Amino acid sequence: MDRAKRMNKKKSNPQNKRTPTGAFKIVVEKHADGYVAYPLGLKGVVVGQGDSYEQAMADVKSAIRFHIETFGKEVLDIESPVLEAFIAEAEVAM
Repeated sequence: MDRAKRMNKKKSNPQNKRTPTGAFKIVVEKHADGYVAYPLGLKGVVVGQGDSYEQAMADVKSAIRFHIETFGKEVLDIESPVLEAFIAEAEVAM
């Protein structure tokens, strides 16, 4: 068997199993002291933060995994998924 075929051959080793992934829409806010990120479409409060955009994204991904591992897949809002997310600005009299 040539090298290319060996490289493409799937192994039956359970350690090579891929874990299921899900795509989430993430809102990232930039503040004077860093970044805050939170996902849409999850039940409960999940927040990540960091000094940079990348750090906040890594932190919120970790928080999402922890939230799902802790509370189960029932925290996924599958009945009403977020199709799109918009940021709008509105003036309100105070």
